[in-house]
Amino acid sequence: MKIGVIQIACSANTHANVERAVGQVEEAANNGAQIICLPELFRSQYFCQREDADLFDLAEPVPGPSTEVFSAIAKKHGLTILVSVFERRTAGVYHNSIAVLDERGEMAGLYRKMHIPDDPAYYEKFYFTPGDRGFQAIKTTHATVGPLICWDQWYPEAARMTALRGAEILFYPTAIGWHPKEKAEECQAQRDAWMTIQRSHAIANGVFVVAVNRVGHEAPAGGDGLEFWGSSFVCDPFGVVLNQASVDREEMLVVDIDLKRIEEVRRNWPFLRDRRIDAYGGITKRLLDDGA
Repeated sequence: MKIGVIQIACSANTHANVERAVGQVEEAANNGAQIICLPELFRSQYFCQREDADLFDLAEPVPGPSTEVFSAIAKKHGLTILVSVFERRTAGVYHNSIAVLDERGEMAGLYRKMHIPDDPAYYEKFYFTPGDRGFQAIKTTHATVGPLICWDQWYPEAARMTALRGAEILFYPTAIGWHPKEKAEECQAQRDAWMTIQRSHAIANGVFVVAVNRVGHEAPAGGDGLEFWGSSFVCDPFGVVLNQASVDREEMLVVDIDLKRIEEVRRNWPFLRDRRIDAYGGITKRLLDDGA
């Protein structure tokens, strides 16, 4: 089967961003993609660089405008599309979410980001209520997909729980980049860490991993802004990178995968079989040294 990866730059014009994403999804579909993933919060620039209550106006219901646009495309081409949405659940409650749309144009599932960061220029706790739907494996015609979002990608627990629910492919829509002042010193190490942790999830769980980032420099709040490092990639259940996009250009990848590879890898590297589930009770504690 074929996976479509949409790596785009996002402008201040939300309509233009959606139109750009639509064009890329259509192209991926015409090139045979059966499951297509868009980057995190692609409808706008990455607004979490500052805390501003007026920016809640960017949110939309689910179902709503974004899901309606891509539902029509999913139905037209018989696709599965993972659509990132700034979800307005009700007044004062907003989520960073993924709607999984199936080949009928219907919503197969909805995931709400579980891990919410709060770092300089990533002030997501101001905007997003933590997810309350748990980790999910969503069955579609083409595969069982495990949607996760950006900061989730650093947590082995999230990948494990999603894989244990039956996900064959972990998808990580992402908005990650460098603070320009740090780039010269930290760029290679930060990007390498980002790839390494996600490839490790593929290996530890025997699943495919798809990471989808944006590109470009964005400074909607003024100041230095963020330079998003692209590098979207697909890796197999042993962490082999099957294809990767550039650091600084918009790209659309269509990547061949074979789900039989999961069985092959897990037979030879049976990490799930050898887990000591009797010994992991402490994982639900914050730390073990104080028992709390």
